[in-house]
Amino acid sequence: MFSAFWGVLAFFAVLIFASGGSARTPRLDLAFTGAGIAFIVTLVLAAMMSMSYKGNDEHLGKGSGVNRSSRKSSSGPGGYPTRPGSDASGSSSDGTPGDDPR
Repeated sequence: MFSAFWGVLAFFAVLIFASGGSARTPRLDLAFTGAGIAFIVTLVLAAMMSMSYKGNDEHLGKGSGVNRSSRKSSSGPGGYPTRPGSDASGSSSDGTPGDDPR
């Protein structure tokens, strides 16, 4: 149905534009040629896309990859290790902002 739709659309577009308006004779030969080309091209493209589909393996959705856990890593922001005695948020132990020892 998808290819037929584009074939019919191409037929009417070529029929209107190839004849040069309503004052001249419609060019049915070019309209059928354009419709056939549009039909075949969209059919081949849809077939190629359907053949290229490959579902994921079941084990990929189980969380067995490299980043399977979202736990907090031992390194600080940007992958740099945190300094001893400071937490990863950058605030001091009493919670006042601006006392970052870095």
